[in-house]
Amino acid sequence: MASSTTGTPALVIPEVPDRARMRRETGARLRSAMAAQGVDALVLLNNSNVVYATGANWPLGDAGLSHVERPVAVVVAGDPWPHLFLPFREGTSAETDLPADHLHGPVYLEFDEGVTEFAKVLADLIPSGSAVAVDECTGAMLRARSDLFPGAAPTDAALVVGPAKLIKTPDEIACIRTAARITDQAMVDVQAALAPGRRQIDLSARFVRRAFELGATATMLDAIWQVMPDTKAEGVWTTHGDLALPLLTTERELAAGDVLWTDVSITYGGYCSDFGRTWTVGAEPNARQHKQFERWHEILSAVLEVTGAGASAADLARAATAANDGVKPWLPHFYLGHGIGVSAAETPMIGTDLGAEFDENFIFEPNMVLVLEPVVWEDGTGGYRSEEIIVITEEGSIALTDYPYAPYGH
Repeated sequence: MASSTTGTPALVIPEVPDRARMRRETGARLRSAMAAQGVDALVLLNNSNVVYATGANWPLGDAGLSHVERPVAVVVAGDPWPHLFLPFREGTSAETDLPADHLHGPVYLEFDEGVTEFAKVLADLIPSGSAVAVDECTGAMLRARSDLFPGAAPTDAALVVGPAKLIKTPDEIACIRTAARITDQAMVDVQAALAPGRRQIDLSARFVRRAFELGATATMLDAIWQVMPDTKAEGVWTTHGDLALPLLTTERELAAGDVLWTDVSITYGGYCSDFGRTWTVGAEPNARQHKQFERWHEILSAVLEVTGAGASAADLARAATAANDGVKPWLPHFYLGHGIGVSAAETPMIGTDLGAEFDENFIFEPNMVLVLEPVVWEDGTGGYRSEEIIVITEEGSIALTDYPYAPYGH
């Protein structure tokens, strides 16, 4: 494991997150990042960014979905409270209990008229001449840019929000751990129901219902129960010639011997879980499949050996590749691992087309949270893939997931 000399105190994860404290601490991180970038105000449309800035969460959790009525946040330097524009109140939780004058009705930023009205609101909230950053712009916002942002053109809010999100507070980590525990408990019921003849959508229904019974606040993505082909040649065509993942869940009935790659995510208090395991349907894994799991576990162990504060993303990628006989153990369109927080996949992405320079220069710090997901493939087996959530520490890492690997191993 790489050494570090930052002197960060040992991590203590509270059993129950203190959300008021979490909002204070994440708010301070966000405003510190604003100051570092010379930004006076943020206009945030991306769902996960709004969650991070305001503490609000809602049953819709997919950060990639946009709607004509969607939550918007405005963060102004010097104001301890963000402004939150909500298209609805019912079913929405604002963990920070924002003051009434910071809670607003909907804005319609897909339409010219909505942007015109929003420009009037911004003029009252943001002092003239302020440096503004925005994370997304609708077509209507681009058309009215000079009215909406009368000063200099807005900069990219990702340069502010991204760095703020990187290091998690103990309460954020507690939220992620709780989300993972809810997911694990729900998946126990799903795995118990796995049988030939069961439809993929039946598994999704069972998982979502149980997850919300256990305290989930949102589903982050459509659950994946992907039946893997016996060979790459039998799989779905892809531009890169490798395996396709993920494929959408359908009414397909599972058959005895199917190998499933699972991938699900929910949120608790706005923070995500990320669950992945490989299951077999109605049959025990054969000797070749067990051997694949053993190789996967060797790769994970090799990565964890070098993981810790001071290590680079490239260190992890090299360790994984070396443990797999020089072959990258991840799909070409994905990654060895990624961050997690208010989105199921956040920076850093390890081993992607961001390139070797990015991996070499990304150095892990204490309280960063990663999902590691190596993949092992051999034609004729259906392959093996699982995911593990870890927290970076001075000494190495702490696991936030402990779901068993059955039927492959313990």
